[in-house]
Amino acid sequence: MKNFMIALCMMTISCTASAQYDPAFRFGIKAGANLSNINGSNDLTLSGGNNPFNFKDNDNRSLGFAGGVFFRFGKTFYIQPEILLSQKGGRFNVYEDGVQDSNGKVDVRFSNLDVPILFGIRVAKFFRVNVGPMASLRLSNNGKIGDSFDVITGENSAQFKNRLAYGYQAGVGVDLGRLSLDVRYEGNFTDIVKVEFDNATTASQFGKKGNLFQATLGFAIF
Repeated sequence: MKNFMIALCMMTISCTASAQYDPAFRFGIKAGANLSNINGSNDLTLSGGNNPFNFKDNDNRSLGFAGGVFFRFGKTFYIQPEILLSQKGGRFNVYEDGVQDSNGKVDVRFSNLDVPILFGIRVAKFFRVNVGPMASLRLSNNGKIGDSFDVITGENSAQFKNRLAYGYQAGVGVDLGRLSLDVRYEGNFTDIVKVEFDNATTASQFGKKGNLFQATLGFAIF
């Protein structure tokens, strides 16, 4: 019983100290998940007017990992740069001669290095609102857009051209001592993927923007 009371007192002291943790600078780690999608007009056509990709008729989102480190400067008003590894993508239908391809939905995946810089305000003691720009560098992709196009045309002509995209993040957060929970929406100002086709029977290139919802749990190391 005595040991139990000592442990309970230590836990209470620890929780109290954590709740009072509110420095002007924070550095920590965070991890969570993305629910992402690729959107935009269906602006790629083959000779004969067939459009093999449909980015409008599918609202399914891809689940991916998001995690990295964050820095926070300030209390009531703050700036929070982050460096995150973020898996993004989307699912869409592929058609051949107007009929949906036997492979059904194509699941496109990208691994990106994201650097958002958020400007925020603490509305209450624990509640935050933030928004800011973001740069996203594509590190790798599973090539499913190019593979699907090559299957339909019988040629190997699709090439990814851009690696760097720009966008924004906006959302809310809750701080409980060293722990923080953030929920955000991310959109793009530029195309997250631009595919160029070395083939006279197709459009020269097409690009797509993306959007996602992100939820992460963070822990401030100091």
